[in-house]
Amino acid sequence: LVGIALIGLWISRRYVLPRMRLGYDDAYVAAAVVQSVMMLYGLIAALTAVGVWQRYNDVSSVVSSEATAIATLWRDTGGYPEPMRGETRKVLVGYSEQIVNDAWPTQARGEIPSVGVEWMNRFQALIYSFEPVTEAQKILHAETISAFNNLVQQRRQRLDSVHAALPSVMWWVLLPGAMGCLLLCLFFHVPNVYLHGVMLIGLAGFLSMVLFVIITLDRPFTGEMGIPADSFQLIIDHHMKP
Repeated sequence: LVGIALIGLWISRRYVLPRMRLGYDDAYVAAAVVQSVMMLYGLIAALTAVGVWQRYNDVSSVVSSEATAIATLWRDTGGYPEPMRGETRKVLVGYSEQIVNDAWPTQARGEIPSVGVEWMNRFQALIYSFEPVTEAQKILHAETISAFNNLVQQRRQRLDSVHAALPSVMWWVLLPGAMGCLLLCLFFHVPNVYLHGVMLIGLAGFLSMVLFVIITLDRPFTGEMGIPADSFQLIIDHHMKP
């Protein structure tokens, strides 16, 4: 954007503005138009940035909730007798490790992982085949099934967020709109070319920062700002390792 602003400034000051013979009265009209356009574009960019940030936080909450559901299941399975306790906890360890080692790199590439389905099916087969005997086991088993259903729900929401992104039509508004705002600012009657250049660079830099935030947070699992798998690694380190 800064490059477009400087190149446009050089072309307009050298070829366009001398032919148009703009005066101070024309600058008032240009200022009114630019103010209206910038206000509309600023509103769109601000709402988009807030929406992207809100979605990023929502996905982060889903990831944390899924890790919490795994920790809850780990605690609940501790009340089962052997070998049920060992088998269910072994599945939870395998599921958590595949999230960190396989699912997260796959999500970072914008793909939906599918390995976790096998671990979910194995855990479901174990708890659904268990027959509680005592009242305490019945209560514990009901809580375990409820926690498992919550885990399935949180996992589904995480996978649905892998392809979460702004629709392409928004980028046709944001990117050309930023360039259009800069190009309209070229029609100001500013005798000092250096002052004109500094103003354009400042505007281009500000627009770039806003677009940078939107682009960085648009896909929650990709890029340097992608949501990490620290919540699951924490569960593995603090609960599952002896």
